Amino acid sequence: MPVPRPDPAPRNYPDFVTLLRRAEGGAAAAPAQTSLDETEAWLLAGAIDSDDLLLLFESFIWRLVAAGLPLDRASLHVGTLHPQLFGFAWNWTRSDVFCDEVKVDEASLQTEAYRRNPLYRVIQYGESVRGRVADTETVKRFPLLADLAAQGFSEYLCLPLRAGGTYHNAATAATKQPGGFTDAQFAGLSRLLRLFALHVERHIALRIAGNVLDTYLGSAAGGRVLRGAIKRGSGEAIRAIVWASDLRGFTDLADRLPGSDMTALLNAYFERLVGAVIAHDGEVLKFIGDGLLAVFPYSAFADERAAAGAALAAAEQAVAALEALNADPPPDLARIADWQPLRTGIALHDGEVFFGNVGAPERLDFTVIGRAVNAAARVEALSKTLGRAILLTEPVARRLDQPLDDLGEHPLRGLAQPLRVFSPGK
Repeated sequence: MPVPRPDPAPRNYPDFVTLLRRAEGGAAAAPAQTSLDETEAWLLAGAIDSDDLLLLFESFIWRLVAAGLPLDRASLHVGTLHPQLFGFAWNWTRSDVFCDEVKVDEASLQTEAYRRNPLYRVIQYGESVRGRVADTETVKRFPLLADLAAQGFSEYLCLPLRAGGTYHNAATAATKQPGGFTDAQFAGLSRLLRLFALHVERHIALRIAGNVLDTYLGSAAGGRVLRGAIKRGSGEAIRAIVWASDLRGFTDLADRLPGSDMTALLNAYFERLVGAVIAHDGEVLKFIGDGLLAVFPYSAFADERAAAGAALAAAEQAVAALEALNADPPPDLARIADWQPLRTGIALHDGEVFFGNVGAPERLDFTVIGRAVNAAARVEALSKTLGRAILLTEPVARRLDQPLDDLGEHPLRGLAQPLRVFSPGK
C-alpha cells in the first residue's frame, strides 16, 4: 500500500484567497473531555457570548474532537454581501492545530478547481456531499478526494449550513478513521452543525451589516453607526485635513457622453482617487456628482505633520494614477471616444469639523460639516484658474517639510479673510 504523504504545511493559499487571521489555541480552546450533549448545551448557552467567529469555530471543532468525533480537518464557508468579495472561510486541521480565517475574492468563482470542488454543489445548489475515498465514482467526480486520499483521509463531508438565511453557507469535515465516519458519528455531527448554523447566521449578519456600512459610509463612519450612533445630531468635533476634489470638465463630458460611458469614466476616476486616499489612511466620506469629500483625522496619525504628509502623498498619488490612466486606459475606457485626459482639482485644508449625523429624522447622512469644509471647497475651485491640480492652504503647508510654490493670498466667496494658497512644484 502507498504510504500517505503528510498534510501540507506550511499552508499555502491561491492568489484569490487572503489569510486574515490565525488562531493557535489548539486543544486548549475546548474542555479536555466533553460529550456531544454537553457541546449542544454549550451551543445553546455559552457560545452565544462569543463575538468572534474565528475563535467560536475553533472552540466548536475542538469540542467535537474532545467529544470523540474523529475529525482531522474541518472548514466553514460563508457568503457575504460585498462589492469585491465572494465570502469568508475558516480552515482547521488537527495536524498543525491552526484555524485560519481567510477572505475569498470573486475571482474564485471562475476557476475550474472551484467548479469541481464539492463546495460548488453545496454553495450553489444546497446539495450535500458525503464522499468516501474508496468510492471511485465520487473520487472521479471530485478531484479533491484523490488529494485527501493521498494524505490518508478516508471520508470527506461537505454539508449545507443554513438557518433561514439567503446564502448557501457550507461546512466540511474529514477524517482519517478507517472506513470513514460511522452513521452515529455522522448523525451527531449533522445535529450539532444545524445548531451551529444559528451562530453563523448571527455573525454573518453583523459582518454583512459592517461591509455595507463600510462600503457606503466609509470604515470610520460605518463603525460608528454600527455601534449605535444613529441619532440625528450625534457625532463629535474632530480636527483633520479636509480633502475636496472635483473632476475637471465634468459638465462637458456628461453632456456629450451616454450615461453608461460617463458612469464607466467616473468609476475609473474615483477608483484612482479613493484608492490613494485609503492607501494613506484617509477616510472617504461622500461622492457628490463628480466631487469627493474625504478627511485625514489627526487622531488617526502620530501627529498633525504626519496627517498633512499623508494627505499630500495621497493627492500626489491620485494625480499620478490619473496620468497613468490617461496614458494607458483599460479596454472598457479605450472604446469611449474623446474623453481624455481626465483631470482633477484637489484642495487640502486644515480645521475643525463636525463628524456625525445630519438630516431629517427619517433619512440621515453621516458626514462632516463646518467652515473648514466650506473653505476646502472654495479653494478647490481656484485650481481651475491657477492651473494647479493640488492646492494646499497655509495651515496645511506649515505642517510640511517639502518646498512648495507660494501662490499668494486669494479672497474666497463666503469667507471673511483671504487664504494663502500653496502647491507642489510643477
